[in-house]
Amino acid sequence: MRAPLLLSLIGYLAAPTGSAIMGRCEIAKILSDGGLNYFEGYSLQNWVCLAYFESKFNPTAVYENAKGGYMGYGLFQIRDTNWCDHGKNLCRVSCSALLNPNLKDTIKCAKTIVKGKQGMGAWPTWSRNCQLSDTLDRWLDGCKL
Repeated sequence: MRAPLLLSLIGYLAAPTGSAIMGRCEIAKILSDGGLNYFEGYSLQNWVCLAYFESKFNPTAVYENAKGGYMGYGLFQIRDTNWCDHGKNLCRVSCSALLNPNLKDTIKCAKTIVKGKQGMGAWPTWSRNCQLSDTLDRWLDGCKL
């Protein structure tokens, strides 16, 4: 009688607890703590906007772009062709490390990317959705940083 109850309890505890999607303010805090606020001149609002449009705040997101021939990893959908170990590995990081919700490797790699000649323009979604936005401040509304 106890075994079925114990197995049910173990099954319940081992079940996934939901998605990896993080809150906007939580993302803002982690990115700020990671030194991205005004890194290379880009405000924290730009980084939070980018995270939303790239992954909807999901640090474990993986996207395959079959037409473009690349995979995007993590919060900023960092492309494997140049930045992680499936390609040129200019960030000197494994692609799977870019899926860690602590975001340390993601932030380090994002800094490497934004130091390049394109800056945040290396992300076409930033250019389309964040670069010319006059509402960037909304990305930090209500966040206590």
